[in-house]
Amino acid sequence: MTSEHSDIDIAPYIDHSLLHPTATQQQVEQWCEEADRYHFATVCIQPTWVRFTAELLHGKQPKVCTVIGFPTGATTAAVKLFEAQEAAENGATELDVVMNLGWLKAGKTEEIHREIAAICEETGQVVKVILETNLLTDIEKKMAAEVSMDAGASFLKTCTGWNGGATVADVKLLQELAKDRIEIKASGGIRTVDQALELILAGATRLGTSRGVDLLRQRNESSKG
Repeated sequence: MTSEHSDIDIAPYIDHSLLHPTATQQQVEQWCEEADRYHFATVCIQPTWVRFTAELLHGKQPKVCTVIGFPTGATTAAVKLFEAQEAAENGATELDVVMNLGWLKAGKTEEIHREIAAICEETGQVVKVILETNLLTDIEKKMAAEVSMDAGASFLKTCTGWNGGATVADVKLLQELAKDRIEIKASGGIRTVDQALELILAGATRLGTSRGVDLLRQRNESSKG
């Protein structure tokens, strides 16, 4: 896989993610420095680090991404909206919002639409809706994709990474459902260059991973070999 697609630069696809609850200021500084050095798309951090990250990345290429309603998606719509608005005010330009999966499984698509649409409209930022595909049936994935697109989201995102990782099959399914109306972010368990490339070739336009630097190192080593 790597030798066949050595022309694909994976760095611009990467949301350099630091979402562990024990993340420190020193680690945030490291992630920002790495994202700037390797030209990653964003640094994705918890909301508490948004303002600090925005200051570190001011005037630099990587954007500031954060998570909303993470990792369960089960906070109220009002809380999610406030969290999203505060994150945008603090400098986040991309918001990864966890869908309310209980609502989805109960068929409450109007409530989901209202929640996502409010975040899209009130913040004006790029919204990626996290579907947590490993917990859904294919019918539920379709329902989740349709309501997210109708609500104005910019991306469908596979997973938080807390309940399993992205699969090529899910990315292909989301790509078919999206029909180029919306982008796809694959996230969770991306540990190898081959995985990353397979997900990109399946249709992912963004990759969420904490291992971005390691993926580039693997890529360099394979190209030398």
